[in-house]
Amino acid sequence: MFKTLVMLSRGAAAAAEEKVADRSALLILNQQIRDAACAIKRGRRALAIAIVQDERERKRKRLEAAMACIHELKERAVAALAAGREDLATNASETIAEMENDCAVIATARASFANEIAHLRSTVSASTRRLAALDRGRRIARAADAVQQLRMGPHAQGIAEAAALAGAEDTLQRLRERQAHNAAVDSVM
Repeated sequence: MFKTLVMLSRGAAAAAEEKVADRSALLILNQQIRDAACAIKRGRRALAIAIVQDERERKRKRLEAAMACIHELKERAVAALAAGREDLATNASETIAEMENDCAVIATARASFANEIAHLRSTVSASTRRLAALDRGRRIARAADAVQQLRMGPHAQGIAEAAALAGAEDTLQRLRERQAHNAAVDSVM
C-alpha cells in the first residue's frame, strides 16, 4: 500500500511538473535563448582575444628573428671552424641546437593556435546560426500561441461571460424574491 502511495505521489508530482513546463514553455525558451546568446557573446570575446594574441605574436616575429639568428650563428660557426676555433664552433652549434628547438616549439604553438582559432570561428559561427534558428522558432511559437489564445479567447470568454451572467441572473432572482417576500409581509402587517 505504501509503495502504491509513493508511486502515486511521484506520478502526481511528474504530472504537475509537466503542466508547469507546458504552461511556461515560452518563458523557459526565452530564458534558454538569453543564456545561449550570452554564451555566444563570451565565445565571440574569446575568439577576439585569441585573434589579437595571435596577431601580436606574429608582429613580434620571434620565429623569424630566431631563424635569422640561427643563420648568423651558422655563418659564425663556419668562420670559427675555418679559423681553427673549434671551441667557438662548438658553442655556436650548441646554441644553434637550442634555438632550433625553440623555433620548433614556437612553430608548433603558432600552428596549434591557428587551429584553435579556426575551431573557435567555426563553433561561434555554427552557434550563431543555431541561435538565429531558435529565435525564429520562438517567434513562430509565440505567434502560434497568440493565435491559439485568440481562437480560444471568445469561446473561453463566452463561457466565463455566460457563467457571470447566470450568476447575476440568479442573484437578481433571489433579490426579487426577497423583495416580494418583504412586500408581502409589509402588506399583511
